[in-house]
Amino acid sequence: MTSRPRISSARLAVLLGGLAMFGPFSIDTMFPAFPEIERDFSVTALAMQQTISVYLIAYGLMSVFHGPISDARGRKPVILFGVLVFVFASVGCALAASLPQLLAFRALQGMSAGAGLIVGRAIIRDCLDGDDAQRLMSNVTMIFGIAPALAPVVGGWILGWTDWRGIFWFLTAFALLLFVATAVALPETHPPANRSALRLRTLWHGNRAILGNRHFLLLAFAGSFNFGALFLYIASAPAFVLDLLRLNQQQFGWFFIPMIGGMMLGAFLSGRLAGRLSAAQAAGLGFALCGLAQVYNLGYNLLVPEPGAPWAVWPIALNAVGISLVFPILTLAILDMYPRQRGSASSMQAFVGLNFNAILAGLVSPWASVDSMRLAMLAALSSALAWVLWRFYRRSTRLIPTAAVPGDAIEPIDRM
Repeated sequence: MTSRPRISSARLAVLLGGLAMFGPFSIDTMFPAFPEIERDFSVTALAMQQTISVYLIAYGLMSVFHGPISDARGRKPVILFGVLVFVFASVGCALAASLPQLLAFRALQGMSAGAGLIVGRAIIRDCLDGDDAQRLMSNVTMIFGIAPALAPVVGGWILGWTDWRGIFWFLTAFALLLFVATAVALPETHPPANRSALRLRTLWHGNRAILGNRHFLLLAFAGSFNFGALFLYIASAPAFVLDLLRLNQQQFGWFFIPMIGGMMLGAFLSGRLAGRLSAAQAAGLGFALCGLAQVYNLGYNLLVPEPGAPWAVWPIALNAVGISLVFPILTLAILDMYPRQRGSASSMQAFVGLNFNAILAGLVSPWASVDSMRLAMLAALSSALAWVLWRFYRRSTRLIPTAAVPGDAIEPIDRM
């Protein structure tokens, strides 16, 4: 047995939260610039929506590799290499002369941005167990949750004194800062004695075994549908804020600040409830809040002829509270299924979630974002399906997720 790395939980939360910010900053900072980029490249709003889809598809595909590589080569090198690639991709986006060039570098951003988030989840379980791991996961979620609120506001400020390319220069500087912080302050949490060989055949069979585990699929899709109710609004933010709420480019905070406030409150409550409520009870509370939010949202959109801030945003914020209560529990349950392959488990969770989000952003959002009632109905359906999947999981295991592991979960990996 190897000893666990000794590192302050507060320092680890700040570092991992900062690394997890790459994703929302890469997506949300450019939202206020959509109309300007459309004019600059003479493209449609639908074409601009693909800057999100391309990013998420690349993110999802590469997520298959981040975790297994970190299982074999260590956590820190994978994160540092990913951040460096992100720096290069952000420079490419800033210098893009056409939409195809921008899409190509957005794909490269997506391929690299997931390293910190995916490997960071494995780092948490490398260092801590049980309630302590849930508290740290909740703290990371709180820090990570600041990003979607800040990103569009920062993007609007940048557009106040320069053009849209300044947004990508900002992302470049942000990535360089995190590279230095990670190199200096983050220890290696996965020592050589715990590492596994990296072979494509083993990787293929290991990922296939995880995707073939019904308990994993129930949890992964429960998390994807639950967060999807919120991500649908995030992906639709340009249309929701500018067209439906009739706000301007500097007013994205009306939507994002309450939403992220809800995420941070939910993450705070998740940390406080760890050890006081069972994981199943805390998740049940989170799902109940999500359901209440969807009832509110549907009722509001039925009663008013046109949505307006702040009333149209409050149910989204309440939904975010519930999602943040549920997410750490589902994630830790997935990681505990594969204690020797946490990186791989985190990768496959991200693979499922991100490709689900890519479908929402590329196909569902352009259709739904023209009408507030469509958004509300689809969000309600997504939350309902998440709860149903969670109930199927609970019924099939009869276990508290973070307290026990389904017996068939570890076996396919350990046999390889």
